[in-house]
Amino acid sequence: MDKSDPRYENYLKILREELIPAMGCTEPVSIALAAARAREVLERYPERVLIEVSGNIIKNVKSVVVPNTGGLKGIKAAAAAGIVAGKAEKKLEVIADIETAQKKALKVFLEKTPMDVKMAKTGKIFDINITVFAGSSQVRVRITDTHTNISLIEKDGKPIFEQNGSQEPDETDRGLLNIAGALDFAEIVDINDVRSIIERQIEYNSAIAAEGLSSDYGANIGKVLLKNYGTGIQIRAKAMAAAGSDARMNGCEMPVIIVSGSGNQGMATSLPVIEYAKELAVKPEKLIRALVLANLITIHLKTGIGRLSAYCGVVSAGAAAGAGIAYLHGGGLEEISHTIVNALAIVSGIVCDGAKASCAAKIAASVEAGIMGYTMFKNGQQFYGGDGIIAHGLEETIKNISYLGKEGMRKTDEEIIQLMLEE
Repeated sequence: MDKSDPRYENYLKILREELIPAMGCTEPVSIALAAARAREVLERYPERVLIEVSGNIIKNVKSVVVPNTGGLKGIKAAAAAGIVAGKAEKKLEVIADIETAQKKALKVFLEKTPMDVKMAKTGKIFDINITVFAGSSQVRVRITDTHTNISLIEKDGKPIFEQNGSQEPDETDRGLLNIAGALDFAEIVDINDVRSIIERQIEYNSAIAAEGLSSDYGANIGKVLLKNYGTGIQIRAKAMAAAGSDARMNGCEMPVIIVSGSGNQGMATSLPVIEYAKELAVKPEKLIRALVLANLITIHLKTGIGRLSAYCGVVSAGAAAGAGIAYLHGGGLEEISHTIVNALAIVSGIVCDGAKASCAAKIAASVEAGIMGYTMFKNGQQFYGGDGIIAHGLEETIKNISYLGKEGMRKTDEEIIQLMLEE
């Protein structure tokens, strides 16, 4: 691959689209974004709010702390934060700048404003509808498919913005992605084309991981790992990724760089690779290339599954981190491919039951699988095509995993959501 190859610009655009900052778990923040935009169009605080969201949104918002709300959880808190203090132009950092007075106003708004939450049964996995009412006016904002894709703005029953019904979210085609191409791109990419993207990921995600280790968040999985299992590189790689999630799932008001729409996936992809780069004392350029590779692999593994599923997304990220670690050790396509297959064979059964404190432990397990996948191959061991869902060939295995996550686990997803609604 060289710069004249159409994949070169395609891969660059994918990285620019995917590696963006978000403050807080992305599903509640997406609700806050829709609510903030609705309030802006209404041009006043609403007297009543209707929130209609798909089951997967309910699942991923129910138990996670919404940052800058004083520890509040859930859909109503996310919507209220967007209405009272959100800045829609900041997208996934929509509630990053809430002031003290606004936090007080947020609690008053929640106490005094009727807010109804209903499940949207539109057939879309990712669907957020916020309707705000004041006097005789009402505004509805809909976000579908991806976290910032506002597909409809409606005022008093009339569309003032509507995405073409056949139009997909404004994203670069992921169809050109594959593992061999990702490795080729990572090895030849002009570092100046990706430096700012990757260095921001290193800075943001390392900072929130350090915060997770220095303070008290959730179940403190990162701290538990270091306290009980030592400080070897394998433990540190898991602990840093887990600690970032400890902080993020439990209200930390620091941004992360997301991948595939997820901060947890962004941290699980990057932080283990960053930690191994320190251990191996590789040059900064080598780390950047390893992270380019790991990020593209996470995106590729997740593309066929979709943004939200009953299949835990950090499984893909852990496998990608293992691939990045293999690359840092000098591994090529053979080592990277077997690392990914081995990792997927180990932990593909982890289900997603929403964003919450236990995500940090799932991250640790998935990163462990990524490291184990590489260690197995170094020791002449591997899983073979025909072993369970593992197919003959890496890309065929990825297709199997994609089908499992998107289609095979639909009923599982429904049952998980139902169990959560009954609590």
